[in-house]
Amino acid sequence: MSYIYYNANPDGKHVGDCVIRAIATVMDDTWDAISADLSMMQLRMRDMSNSDAVWGEYLHQNGFVKGILPHPCPNCVTVKEFCEIFPHGRYVVATGHHVIAVIDGNYIDTTDTGNEVLIYYWRRIE
Repeated sequence: MSYIYYNANPDGKHVGDCVIRAIATVMDDTWDAISADLSMMQLRMRDMSNSDAVWGEYLHQNGFVKGILPHPCPNCVTVKEFCEIFPHGRYVVATGHHVIAVIDGNYIDTTDTGNEVLIYYWRRIE
């Protein structure tokens, strides 16, 4: 269980696109494809593509289920701890201000976000 650097943005930018980067990484898709899909959903829902409602609905429609942390203190589980609790599977995890890809116990992002505290997660049903 470790941090893996990866930036799915084709231009290597850090432009507030963590939702797109995380979903593209977990779904083994391109940044462009996920961005286009979220843009279409944004138009249908009349909301921003990085709003929880839009990308949450997108994940739901693509076989993900939202999860609650099985911990007596749901506001104190870090990304690293989440990876230890869930060493297998594909997840999109959310903190208060960031979205991170987790695959088989490794968290994948443009910076080491292992100490970020989770709010909730989405698990891909295989």
